[in-house]
Amino acid sequence: VRLVESGGGAVQAGDSLRLSCVASGSTFSIISMAWFRQAPGKQRELVASLTPRYGRTDYAEAVKGRFTISRDNAGTTIYLQMNSLKPEDTAVYYCHAMSEQTGWTDHWGQGTQVTVSS
Repeated sequence: VRLVESGGGAVQAGDSLRLSCVASGSTFSIISMAWFRQAPGKQRELVASLTPRYGRTDYAEAVKGRFTISRDNAGTTIYLQMNSLKPEDTAVYYCHAMSEQTGWTDHWGQGTQVTVSS
């Protein structure tokens, strides 16, 4: 499974951005997808996840009510709509997929930078 993110950029506080992540390869094996982020000097953290099998979405407390994770009908592209952005949202955002074939495997995109200035 290969993941390619896009949509990052530099914005002002209060602005919106939408990130996209396109999956290719053995997409039939994907059981969940998510967005993580990593700010300078901090650990990578989960932002939002989507598990179609259970119709479930989950969000980090810091982004609840501001960010929305969704996917296209084919299930090969996920989005992260980010509204009311804050400077503390500044980070590299990574797309993640969990696939299940002979076992569970993590897949990561290359990351896209989001910078929010005050």
